[in-house]
Amino acid sequence: MTKEKQQALFYLANHIDPDQVEAGHKLFAKQTEFIKGITSVTAMPSEGYPEVCFSGRSNVGKSSLINNLTGRNSIARTSKTPGRTREINFFLLDQNKFLVDLPGYGFAKAPLKERERWQKLVSDYFFQSQNLRRVFLLIDSRHGIKSSDINLMKMLGEAGVIFQVVFTKYDKVKELQFKEVLEASFEKMASHANAFSEVLLTSSRKGHGIAILRATINNLFHLS
Repeated sequence: MTKEKQQALFYLANHIDPDQVEAGHKLFAKQTEFIKGITSVTAMPSEGYPEVCFSGRSNVGKSSLINNLTGRNSIARTSKTPGRTREINFFLLDQNKFLVDLPGYGFAKAPLKERERWQKLVSDYFFQSQNLRRVFLLIDSRHGIKSSDINLMKMLGEAGVIFQVVFTKYDKVKELQFKEVLEASFEKMASHANAFSEVLLTSSRKGHGIAILRATINNLFHLS
């Protein structure tokens, strides 16, 4: 497949209907609360509420993004120590929807047994959740897609789960550098049939792309 065809498969979100933006804003203005962290899928919430999930390498900015989305400074704990989160965390939004935060991966200093435990926990979740609408795969705008991200894409493909790439820390990368990162990322994504075509850009520090991400999540929750 040529580079032009690969890039034609994917596109950057740069506009969304104002009514959808407003709907997303209203959704995330409602109550969000931490429900539980689990280390086994046998402890997953049983309510059957729809879920969207956030995954990414350690230190990619998942917790900061969730805090920004929900308008809460510390609903998701941030840490300067990569790879610290070891549970799947469930946050209840609007009393009937779940935001799910997966443990970060790809941290080289994590012991082998810890990495194996993470892989089993996450794989079990992908295969057994009956309510997962989409995984938002967070990628650092400065570094692009790494081998550990590709491993997760493969796991999602085996489980039949769609993922959508969300670039984080967009404020920390120069335009020319990001153009190269984007081209390389599109090339790597092209071999994964479960990759959603629209790619999002976000900055938790600047608030860039948050409104579009909220609207996207709201739309997913309203799918029949």
